[in-house]
Amino acid sequence: MDDPELNPYRLAEGRTPARSGEVVVNSGAAETGGLKVGDTTTLRTPDPVRVTIVGLATFGGEDGMAQVTFTGMTRADAEKYLTPRPGEASTILVRAGPGTGQRDLVDALTPVLPKGIEAITDQEAAQENTDMISGQFLTLFTTFLLVFSGVALLVATFSIHNTFAIVVAQRTRENALLRALGASRRQVVGATLAEATVVAFVASAAGVLGGVGVAVGLQALFPAIGFPFPEGDLVISGLSMALPLAVGIVVCLGSALLPAVRAGRTAPLAALRETSVDHSGASRSRAVTGIALALLAVGLALTGVLVTPSVWLAGAGGVLALAAFVVLGPVASSTAVRILGGPLDRLRGVTGRLAGRNALRSPKRTAATASALMIGVAVVSLFTVFGASLKATMDRTVSRSFAGDVAISAAAFGAGGSGLSPAIAPALARQPEVATAVGLGRGVADVDGEGRSLTVADAGAVGEVFDLGAVDGSLDALGTDGIAVTRDTADTHRWKPGGTTELTFTDGTRKTFTVRAVYGESELVGDYLITREAWAPHRAQDADRLIAVSFGSGVSPADGKAAVEKTARAYGSPEVQTRDEYAESSAGGIDMMLTLVYALLGLAVVIALLGIANTLTLAIHERTRELGLLRSVGQTRSQLRAMVRWESVLVAAFGTAGGLALGAFLGWVLVRASDGTSDSAFAFVLAPERLAVVALVGLAAGALAGRLPARRAARLDVLRAIATE
Repeated sequence: MDDPELNPYRLAEGRTPARSGEVVVNSGAAETGGLKVGDTTTLRTPDPVRVTIVGLATFGGEDGMAQVTFTGMTRADAEKYLTPRPGEASTILVRAGPGTGQRDLVDALTPVLPKGIEAITDQEAAQENTDMISGQFLTLFTTFLLVFSGVALLVATFSIHNTFAIVVAQRTRENALLRALGASRRQVVGATLAEATVVAFVASAAGVLGGVGVAVGLQALFPAIGFPFPEGDLVISGLSMALPLAVGIVVCLGSALLPAVRAGRTAPLAALRETSVDHSGASRSRAVTGIALALLAVGLALTGVLVTPSVWLAGAGGVLALAAFVVLGPVASSTAVRILGGPLDRLRGVTGRLAGRNALRSPKRTAATASALMIGVAVVSLFTVFGASLKATMDRTVSRSFAGDVAISAAAFGAGGSGLSPAIAPALARQPEVATAVGLGRGVADVDGEGRSLTVADAGAVGEVFDLGAVDGSLDALGTDGIAVTRDTADTHRWKPGGTTELTFTDGTRKTFTVRAVYGESELVGDYLITREAWAPHRAQDADRLIAVSFGSGVSPADGKAAVEKTARAYGSPEVQTRDEYAESSAGGIDMMLTLVYALLGLAVVIALLGIANTLTLAIHERTRELGLLRSVGQTRSQLRAMVRWESVLVAAFGTAGGLALGAFLGWVLVRASDGTSDSAFAFVLAPERLAVVALVGLAAGALAGRLPARRAARLDVLRAIATE
């Protein structure tokens, strides 16, 4: 491109292409591939083309744009390899002359453009690109981060509430003295909320500053790990600072409100009593309310799963199930802790028995402390179950729909990013070891006014390597104006073999197609199938996303795969996989997603563990005299540390067990609801091995959370502890 103002790439080394076979690549791609100016390499278009690198370019001052690679070539080569017909281009950039605005230029170009071609301004083009990126990635990523933030805030709410509840209980005599001296309930509540406000503002401000620091670190981290972005300033808006600060303050004040109200209700006569500790258990009204919520949750979830398939109904049932677990926590905590702590009586003797009794002192406090961990474990378990179910679904889909012996698929990034050459399948079909080789390409078109993805293939051979179920009509008769659709699609549009529909392609062409076949399955082939001859006049850069190969009679799997690999080597050596290998690789993205989920939700679990440690620390403070008496009658420091640690483990075990049960239930609801609202049948897998790992991590984290409080308890001076009021 001659005009530098229209080209974001800048030549950093070498020269521009002058003849056929010469290219410029971005510096990042060259560094990754170990290439330099003067080297010869293979460019996949997707057909392999031998090219010579004559220059290296940068994008916006960086070596590239994330993992996207750039290759610049002569116009003749671009028309030869990248466009279906010479003289065509996908985009034309135009710069206005002096004194001409962008809108004026658009108005001048519009009358002379062909039908279906649109002129837009630079700002509109940038907005479209931004919207495209947002729609494909940023919106999903932002939504995921918001959900994670909600989980973290919910977990923090329990910890904050529990902390203020304990502090208010320990200040019972102090608040009672204030009431006896004339302080009103409103004043006591106001003083507690004022303290919560200070804590909320300081903590929220620290969180905002920490978030900015993380953003700065991520901006520097992406280039370091191979995801370079163009130079730009970190955007910090007033709203991005004010909103999280306000949310943090509101969450903290909301968490402290009930303890503050409880502090205002302190009677003046309470000053004559010993320091009050919350020993309240589970009331009958709480049990009735919790059971009612649980029944309503199950009813909504089953309705959304079995009666009227709806993710929203199932989701509402899941939210109510979470509320039911929280309400029923104090009701179940006594029984659960006794069961979970039963082995401690035999394994740890008196130390284990004391740890269990300490955890049973306040069922409401134990439940509130464990609820924070329960939510984190529940979300982790939910994603674990759903991810395992997705992998099982994909494996079943491949096993059911893929009837070939080996598959060649295009990768999302790297060597397969440009797709597979459409020439591979015909080349494979000519090999004596191969019976059938079919490539599946991808096209797009408006079908009766709705954008749809089309599968482009040799329709007559598709049924030999893919299980399409019962077929009405003939796949061999599609020709250049025929289309095949799934039975569900045909039922939705009320199509039958012989019916017609209009397709509008991206080049603006409209054409009427006849429905000549209706088939049953759609997982791998898709809902709409046309021939390559029908797609050829409207395609841009042709590529296959999947090639399915079946071997001839008597050909061993090893010999057949070797023959396929030998032929594919001439087309960039794409990976050849067996059916099982293809199923496993197809589900590889799910493991990547789960890794990200676990990393982010790990922070929520850390927040919950900090809540456990904080609760134990405050509990040790209110039990100072008791701990001193235990030491005075012979308890050793190691026994005291073990007692506190086991108490922490019991609380964590209660939260982990509840989280596993809730997460498994929510995972089942989500899978079944998705099954009812999707064209594909979902398989439900509980993934017991992974859930067992989650359980072990929860118990180990509970022991870790109790280490610091246990050390503090063991360091208490015995005489001073006994003298503490």
